[in-house]
Amino acid sequence: MLRLAAIGVVGILSAAASAEAVVTLDHARRTQDAPVVSAPLQPTADLAQADPAQGGAAEVVKGPDGHYWAEGAVNGQSVHFLVDTGATAVTLTANDALRLGLTPSALSYDLKMTTANGDSRAARVKLASLTVGGAEVDNVDAVVVENGLSTSLLGMSYLGRLSRFEATPSALILRP
Repeated sequence: MLRLAAIGVVGILSAAASAEAVVTLDHARRTQDAPVVSAPLQPTADLAQADPAQGGAAEVVKGPDGHYWAEGAVNGQSVHFLVDTGATAVTLTANDALRLGLTPSALSYDLKMTTANGDSRAARVKLASLTVGGAEVDNVDAVVVENGLSTSLLGMSYLGRLSRFEATPSALILRP
């Protein structure tokens, strides 16, 4: 049986000159349910019926390194993200996942990944809410990388649920 093609994800170099981004995800062993990053971890409904983005527009100013760094909130908890339009999903470091109340060692790492630091594995989770500025999205698919990533990535599972986002010479504008 042919496997589904892996989804390519292009990484962005961080300010510390460390290329730490997801390059591929192997969806051959995809699970139906993912833990929810909020109070108790439990399976959630399919995103096909998820609410659209809500709130007001947000501006993410371009950093001195030329990258867009966003201060986001996952269920009200602050997370520093590198905006990565090439990343299929929001990608959390194990440290950020731990701060958000997950136990990384208890997750099911059934996705194969390649990062700039080599091969790794990832676990699917669902974020109850992710907000950047005023642009909030509920029930966001995400992954937690077991190792090889030093900065969490704000990927297309969030960005693609906005009504639009646009780049200007100095900022990204996120519109719910």
